[in-house]
Amino acid sequence: QVQLVESGGGLVQAGGSLRLSCAASGRAISSYTMAWFRQAPGKEREFVARIFRNGGNTFYVDSVKGRFTISRDNAKNTVYLQMNSLKPEDTAVYYCAADSRGNWITPEYNYWGQGTQVTVSS
Repeated sequence: QVQLVESGGGLVQAGGSLRLSCAASGRAISSYTMAWFRQAPGKEREFVARIFRNGGNTFYVDSVKGRFTISRDNAKNTVYLQMNSLKPEDTAVYYCAADSRGNWITPEYNYWGQGTQVTVSS
């Protein structure tokens, strides 16, 4: 089993930055595809970004391209989401997810964290 714990959320003004972390325990995640999702109040959970096992491949939803950067440190068993130029519409609970089979094209996430709240004020 893998446990994922997100941290780094908080309240920030529009235009500000936050860095989310997702610390994994239980197993090494170096071969996993890792991702971030978010869920705003009253909305469906949506994909934000994912990163392949070696960190060389990344993919983002259009709304965050150029503002968010996903990265990973396999030695620390941790994935990050650097969020810059934050907008009020980025307000959501952010979740870390893992595909333990390491799929890239069609990942299926079988581990999820509990989420961390990000609130962006205007």
